[in-house]
Amino acid sequence: MSLSLPPLLYLSAAEVRRALPMPGAIAAMREAFVQLSCGRVAVPARLRLDVPEQEGVVLCMPCHSKAEGLLGVKLAMLFGGNRQRGLPLLHALVIVADGTTGAPLALMDGAALTMLRTGAASGVATDCLARGDADVVAVFGAGVQARAQLEAVCCVRRMRCARVYDPDAAAAGRFAAEMTRQAGLPVERAASPAAALEDAAVVCTATTARGPVFQDHDLAPGAHLNAIGSYHPDVAEVPAETVCRARIVVDHRASALEEAGDLLVPLEQGLIRQEQLRTELGEVLSGIAPGRQSATEITLFKSVGVAIEDLYAAARTLANARAQHLGIELPR
Repeated sequence: MSLSLPPLLYLSAAEVRRALPMPGAIAAMREAFVQLSCGRVAVPARLRLDVPEQEGVVLCMPCHSKAEGLLGVKLAMLFGGNRQRGLPLLHALVIVADGTTGAPLALMDGAALTMLRTGAASGVATDCLARGDADVVAVFGAGVQARAQLEAVCCVRRMRCARVYDPDAAAAGRFAAEMTRQAGLPVERAASPAAALEDAAVVCTATTARGPVFQDHDLAPGAHLNAIGSYHPDVAEVPAETVCRARIVVDHRASALEEAGDLLVPLEQGLIRQEQLRTELGEVLSGIAPGRQSATEITLFKSVGVAIEDLYAAARTLANARAQHLGIELPR
């Protein structure tokens, strides 16, 4: 007996965003991290190809989830020189395939999906680790990912105000105006990193900086940090002093030990021990590891991005897109 293949669905960036609102993305990430930490998914190390003359890197990220019955592959191209060309830093595609037959089911814009799942991961971490009364958030960076960070944090905490700092004051001003309208709360452009951190109980760093974007002594007691900008072993957005005194939670232990420069730099300097990097977010969600221990504790969620996040976000996107009749059916 032969089986007929379902149509191959293509989803644009706009359709991905429509099919996966942030609350749904956050729910998908909760399940993804639990499955990851319980060892129920196959996530090999991502393949990396550097294109140094263009400040570029190509990443191939496969994943298989038996629970979802799906395979996923993301191909991501990040080219730093695109800033001068007026093009996005990230171009990406995600393929979702049947986990039994390997038949492709959907092809979707991976840049939009990456934005949503990375923001949602920080939303989950903030819900697990930030103080319950957190109502001020500081965002470092004024790009697409910074917007998703703020949106996600506002989904899990009732924020009173937000501040954004970026060396490009014009970009920070545009971010503040746009997100004030979108998030429904006052978003101010901070004149300095210290000003951004004043009374901030949640801090999101989403930059391409190669060094720390704030000073440790400016951080408020009891703050929670989401550090998502760096995925190179020699690049760190967060000061080593902050890492040394923080309770550290990672998205994926093995990936963090390969790529998380925020953690690897102080580790190589002997400032922290490898044992401090052992807690995964999925373990906190499952109750295997504790979350925040006190109101004054500094907590740090370090994310480098894992393929299971893309797969679970894509699976929910695909299901919602089918229900909403979104996308274009491509001939096989």
